[in-house]
This record gives sequence, C-alpha cells and structure tokens, in this order.
Amino acid sequence: MKKLFISLLLVSLIGASCKQQASSDKNPFDDAILFAKTVKELNNVVLQNNFPPIIASRNYTYAAIAAYEVVALFDSRYTSMAGTITHLPALPELDTANVNHQYAALLAYCKVGQAVTFPEGSMNAFVQSLDSMASASGMSDQVKNASEELAQKVGAHILDWSKKDNYAETRTAERYQIKLAEEGRWVPTPPAYQQALEPHWNEIRPMVMDSASQFTPPRPLAYEMKDPNSPFYKEVLAVKNAGDSLTEEQKHIAEFWDDLSTRMNVTGHVMFVTKKFSPPGHWMNIVGIAAQQAKADFNTTVFAYAKTAIAMFDAFIQCWDEKFRSNLVRPETVINKHIDPEWRPYLQTPPFPEYTCGHSTVSASAAEVLTSVFGDNFVYTDTSELEFGIKNRSFSSFRAAALENNWARFYGGIHYHFSCLVSTEYGKKVGELVVNKIKAK
Repeated sequence: MKKLFISLLLVSLIGASCKQQASSDKNPFDDAILFAKTVKELNNVVLQNNFPPIIASRNYTYAAIAAYEVVALFDSRYTSMAGTITHLPALPELDTANVNHQYAALLAYCKVGQAVTFPEGSMNAFVQSLDSMASASGMSDQVKNASEELAQKVGAHILDWSKKDNYAETRTAERYQIKLAEEGRWVPTPPAYQQALEPHWNEIRPMVMDSASQFTPPRPLAYEMKDPNSPFYKEVLAVKNAGDSLTEEQKHIAEFWDDLSTRMNVTGHVMFVTKKFSPPGHWMNIVGIAAQQAKADFNTTVFAYAKTAIAMFDAFIQCWDEKFRSNLVRPETVINKHIDPEWRPYLQTPPFPEYTCGHSTVSASAAEVLTSVFGDNFVYTDTSELEFGIKNRSFSSFRAAALENNWARFYGGIHYHFSCLVSTEYGKKVGELVVNKIKAK
C-alpha cells in the first residue's frame, strides 16, 4: 500500500506540475527535479526488490548513461562516453530532428532502468505518467513520437552493450568456499549466516578502470590474536570498546550510514526483513539534493548522476577485487571467538569479507565526483534517511560526508578502522580517475 500511495502521489505531483507548465511557454520536461524524481523511482524499485548494493550500482549506472547519451546529442558541453569508456560502441546515426531531448532522456533512463532490474515493467506506471504529462503539455505528436523513438534506440544500444559486461556469466559462477578451519578467514555471520555476496564481482567489466586490480591496496594487518600487543589485536579491541560505549551521536552516525539494503531481524522464532537504501542508493539521493540546492539545469543534473554512478560502479569492482583476495574475517567473528562470545555489533554485519570497506570506498569515490561537479565546501543537509525514521545530518562538503562514513562503519562494529582509512584512500583514487576521464567542456 505504501508503494502504491507513493506512486500515485508522484503521478499527482507530475500532473500538477504539468498543468502549471502547460499554461506557459516553458518546456515542462526541462526540470532537474523531475529527473531526480525519476532516479528516485528506480531507487524505490531497487529497494523493494532487494537488490544488494553491488548489483544496485550496476542498475543505476547503465540507466544514467542512457540518459546522458541522449543529453550529449543536444548539449555541446558534453560528448558521448563512447570516446571515454573504450568498450562502449558509438551510437548509430540518429535522427534528432523534432526531439524534446529532456523527455527522451527521461524515457531512455526508464527503459534501461527497468530492463536491468525486475519485475518486468517495474517503471511502466511512471513512464505512463510521463506520457500523460507530454500530452497534457500540448506536445505535438511529431515531437512526442520523435522523442520516444530516439529514447528507444539509445536505450536499446546501451542495453545491448550492458549484456557484454560478464554479469550473466557470474550468475552461475562457483560459490565462495567457506574454510572454517582457516584462522583469520571470513566466515558467515549471525543472524542469517548468509553465503558471501558476489564473490566474482571483480570479473565484471569496469567503466573507466583498465582492470579490477588497477588500484590494489596494501595487505591488511596480519591476523594475530594470541598476542594482545599485536596491531591486529589492538584494532579488534578498539572495535569492541567503541561498540560498548557508543554515545547517542555515534549511534546516529552509524545508523545514518548503515544502508544495509536488507536487514534480517530475529526475535525468538520470528524472522523478518526490513529494507533501506543501499550505499549507492543513498549517494544517488545525495546527487539529487545537491543538484536541487545548486539549482543545476537538467543536463548538468543528468551528467552529475551518470558520473557519480560510474565512479561507484568501478569502486565496487575495485573493492570486491580486494575483499576476495584478502578474505579477512569480520570483527564480530573474532570478538566472539577470542574475547566475548555474546558480543554483537551495533549494526548488522553484511555477508562478505571485511577488507576493504565497500561503503567507505564508494562514498569516497562519489565524493570526489560530486566535488568536481558542484565544488568543494558545498554545504548541504542530507535528508535521505528520513523515510526510514532517521533524522537528517548536515555536512560542510561531500568529502566531509565520506570521512564521517569511515567512523560510521567503525562505530557500527562491522569494520576495523584501518580498513576504513585505506578504503577511503583507494575509493578516492577511483573517483579521481573518473573525474579526470569524464569531463564537461
């Protein structure tokens, strides 16, 4: 019911916006907020259908590139990413006459977004609302048809390219081999004891990195729990001690950046799942907040979403390459075995190895890209978590938000702090690469 209500409300808002714009000579689709609402619609599909963060990044990226490729046909500030993403084929010759390019970009985003997610037709109601908006605004059949045809062709081109990224092949790849007897190696954690998530994600084709291992971080601290003076033991103890004495502010920081897309709740014999945005979903929301605050135009907003999505896509590949190279055990497992068998972290431990930290990596990469688009010292308030009952947080910059995320994972008890620090450094490297390769004129 909640999802239906939100969809109906969104259609109503678009309809109201349409009527207001129809009375003027303005193009109702030339609206950055409308594009942000479209991204949010895909974000809701990802959330409701339990896409894990790694796969969610793929969903957002291909959809955003489709919209961007439409924009690049009409705005001289931007050029096709076929010249930057080397394996992206150039678009075929396209007829751009009579096209409302904002309408076409929105449709291309929806076409690709719902094709790379499920269930089939997940965004049909939203697309129909855009169609109704076009008709109510007085858009001629000639413009409407030309725009829809262009969106269809660009979307089909991006989808055909997406199918060659090795995603399908990794669906049937060998499962992660759990080795309980190997001290210091990751094993499933409570309460669900899930298998490792996407152990072959480093085989996915990157966007701008030349390989998954282009930015290989240093080896994690050597596992050593027999000597209380060892660096690793001290890191483990620091996680436990922090978790045992969290302030209300630290709890808020941990909860705000939790972003565990599916949390397993266990009460006695009752088990149920609660849902939130994943890390890339959270940062997609931040892009929209920044674009609205900066009063960015439609095309700049599309550019910001595409560039940020690409940075997180490659950051996940870089991070997952290291996770399943080092296979480092989570703090919860170590503390339960060597210090306190009843200890639990403040946040729920996600199902994959500890080093490096995914959220810290993608946050740092996104922060670099957003800084390049909207500037440093961009003060904003992040309202993304309100719908989950978590109050806002304000930041002095995107980089400051990424740095707070370091502490969030540590306060949450799911990462060693050294891991978060390294992750930020290497996520920034990925972000800098994207900034340097994908530019506006």
